[in-house]
Amino acid sequence: MTVKQLALPDLVRECVRLGVPGVGLWREPVRAYGVEAAAALVRDAGLTVTTLCRGGFFTADGWEAENRAAIDEAATLGTDTLVLVSGGLTPACPDLPSARARITEAIGELAPYAGEQGVRLAVEPLHPMYASDRCAVSTLDQALEIAEHFPAAQVGVTVDTYHLWWDDRAPAAVARAGAAGRIHSFQLADWTTPLPAGVLNGRGQLGTGAIDLRAWADLVEKAGWTGPVEVELFNDDLWARDGAEVLEETLTRFLAV
Repeated sequence: MTVKQLALPDLVRECVRLGVPGVGLWREPVRAYGVEAAAALVRDAGLTVTTLCRGGFFTADGWEAENRAAIDEAATLGTDTLVLVSGGLTPACPDLPSARARITEAIGELAPYAGEQGVRLAVEPLHPMYASDRCAVSTLDQALEIAEHFPAAQVGVTVDTYHLWWDDRAPAAVARAGAAGRIHSFQLADWTTPLPAGVLNGRGQLGTGAIDLRAWADLVEKAGWTGPVEVELFNDDLWARDGAEVLEETLTRFLAV
């Protein structure tokens, strides 16, 4: 998503050129390219698919078929992790307690199937500004309260600095998640102000904002995470630039922070 202006073949080529060993993919470009074709493209280049994003939106109609398809796609791509953006308030789930109850119930229905496919579900808490429309799960503690209903091999959490940096309780929750083997994904983005209109595409390039990214990396490593570190930036200014240049800049900044 950081360089969504790059077509999949170009993304793969640039990752190989820069020595980036893995890529987190989003369902929309994968489906447009063809799931089997995308899997072969990445595999033949020697890259791994770190995660597939996204499943979820469990409070909306049609969630079950869509999420089963997402699990199948993750398995085809060879990734063991499907990131979940759980969904916001709807007429059927008009408040946070009912939305979170529905999310828990839905994950319970999906988790065994995901486990059969070798895919883990990673509940991603989103910043509270998204609680009404995108994700009723706002803190890592809330995500863990859902995940802990299920085996850690099936359901865990995503730690995303952009969404969690503000929460004083998050460091303890990271340790809790790590001790239980429930950190399934770790993502970096910085927080810059002012946020743009609509707030969605305001993630800052690494090292340009308020988040101590090195401290977060140390925190997650101390909790036992040894998996890939993803950079996920939604940013209109970055998307307007040459994608290969943005990817190279992102790698440079990643190494710096």
